[in-house]
Amino acid sequence: MSTLFSFLSPLGKKSICFAIAGFSLVLLLVSSALAQEKFATYPLLPAGYSSIRIFDSHGRFAGRILPEKRYWVPLSRIPAFLQKAVVAVEDSRFYEHGGIDVRGIARALVKDVVKGKLVEGGSTITQQLIKNRYLSGAKTFERKFEEGRMAIEFERTYTKKQILEMYFNEIYYGNGAWGIAQAARLYFDKNPEELTDAECALLAGVPKNPRRYNPLGKPADVGRRRDVVLKRMVDLNVITPRQQKTLRAHPASVVPPDQAPQYLAHLRQNLIQRYGAGIIEQGGLEVTAAMDLNLQKQAEKMVREGVKRLSPGLQGALVCLDPATGDVLAAVGGVDTAKNSYDRAFSAMRQPGSAIKPLIYAAALDKGITPSSFWNDTPVSYNRGNGGTWTPQNYGKERYGELTLRQALAYSNNVIAVKLLETVGVPQFVEFARKMGLPLRAQNDLSLALGTEEVTLNELVLAYSPLATGGSRPEARTIIRIYDRNRRAWTENPPAVTPVLDPATAFVTTQMLKDVLVYGTAKNLKKFSREHPSAGKTGTTNDYRDAWFIGYTPQVITGVWVGYDKPRPGGKGFTGGAVAAPIWERFMRKALATRPAIDFPRPDTVVSVAIDPSTGCLAAPDCPVQREEYYLPGTQPIDYCPKHGGKVEEPAKIKDEQTRDK
Repeated sequence: MSTLFSFLSPLGKKSICFAIAGFSLVLLLVSSALAQEKFATYPLLPAGYSSIRIFDSHGRFAGRILPEKRYWVPLSRIPAFLQKAVVAVEDSRFYEHGGIDVRGIARALVKDVVKGKLVEGGSTITQQLIKNRYLSGAKTFERKFEEGRMAIEFERTYTKKQILEMYFNEIYYGNGAWGIAQAARLYFDKNPEELTDAECALLAGVPKNPRRYNPLGKPADVGRRRDVVLKRMVDLNVITPRQQKTLRAHPASVVPPDQAPQYLAHLRQNLIQRYGAGIIEQGGLEVTAAMDLNLQKQAEKMVREGVKRLSPGLQGALVCLDPATGDVLAAVGGVDTAKNSYDRAFSAMRQPGSAIKPLIYAAALDKGITPSSFWNDTPVSYNRGNGGTWTPQNYGKERYGELTLRQALAYSNNVIAVKLLETVGVPQFVEFARKMGLPLRAQNDLSLALGTEEVTLNELVLAYSPLATGGSRPEARTIIRIYDRNRRAWTENPPAVTPVLDPATAFVTTQMLKDVLVYGTAKNLKKFSREHPSAGKTGTTNDYRDAWFIGYTPQVITGVWVGYDKPRPGGKGFTGGAVAAPIWERFMRKALATRPAIDFPRPDTVVSVAIDPSTGCLAAPDCPVQREEYYLPGTQPIDYCPKHGGKVEEPAKIKDEQTRDK
């Protein structure tokens, strides 16, 4: 020591002398202020626990749902190998010192003084326990003195076995795992007593640097730290070199991290609703989810990348369903659930804007109004009571004059949507929307036509489903079946599908919504719609606060929402077509990549005739523009276009043609 002192500066010599004197004073003056406390600070870990394991609809492992509570593990349930490994690498003189290791401290202090800062603590297991349980992580001499004082008193209060038991239950193992119970469960899906020697060797190296050396860290770092543990055990004759070689040759396998954390969070809530909150702590289930793991990963990626490229602070959500079964193939509740776990797909209530309009148009078709009927978008004022009036305007306050109902939907005309709702009747529409699966909760008035009632993304997607299926509404299904490993019993969860809409109404509405992607508010999807027959609707709320796109093919329906959690304008151009539709397209290309391109099947009851779109009448031979239009039976036009001198044919011939169409 005297040789070492000769190389130190006066300040360094003074620091070491001060430190040694301080610890000597601690040894003389340490008090019994640390009172006896409850030994186990958490409930005892139940025996036989196993996690809830989640598999996607193709049988691929997606992750686990783990208990959130902390549990206490008696030392008798902690493998002897793990105890020896931790003592060897963290505090080899644990069973000899009285709370602080003076030799270790002196060695560490020399290094600290040479470096000019606290780089090595020389902490014993007891000191580490004290720091984790009572003190901050600040690297100061004052904190180290207090740590040492408390460690000495701790050793007088508890046995070595009790201290070691507390250490294993209090130490941090990274990734949110506090204590050996959570660590064994998180990294190996086991209880501590089930851990192998190889698994123990990994865990023993974690406390040194939990962020870096936890079993899910970089394999090279984790492997090197494990080798340090094993070498130290060999040096202390705890294991033989042969055992060291065997353990290095057969490393432990770690349970992979969750691959779909956002979907798993929703499954967790569903399981609690089904079984009660205790099921999460009980575990023992294998859940086959409706999720397609590949699509879920793509959905998370598309939302994250698509929203972040728009503006910082924006959020987004996506729900993808199989419309025939209601299976939730993918669900994304936010851009980054690790930072913000709020579920915007199933919980967030937002105004849908114009995305509500397809339901109003479907209700109008049900009342006999046709796609080729003409409507005028001249603004009209409505009495709001108390002398106030409301005059709905189109987006940008433009006016088109007369439009067919088909065009009005494609262009998302606000004025005509309000007039259409007035014709249908607000109470009748509210009941229609309820059957479609969309509960409207606000006071019923004509503003519903502009999407002023708040809904969730999931609700809106489900309400579109009958349009994609030909009239049947499914319940959203996230769980297909559950296997209870304890009872060795299966519980099936079959699809729940209810007919709610005339198939002809569903088909005609869908044909109108196809135009939205061709020349309407989502015309940027025209190329996609040619490759994959599809229909959909944009939604943009007042002041550009919410942007939506709900679109579907016969096989898949997907909804996308983008906005700020605390609603505020996104700026001019923040529309469903410009913001949400591109995300929808990128995801749908992945969703449909392995599916054949098929069109929506036409029900036998749908009537199709050639019309002149400028008049809405049957096309005459001289009409320069003709198009095929679809109608519910009995609503199709029977008069020929008067503008182009069409010859009126015999009623019997018209009747024969209509009969052939049916």
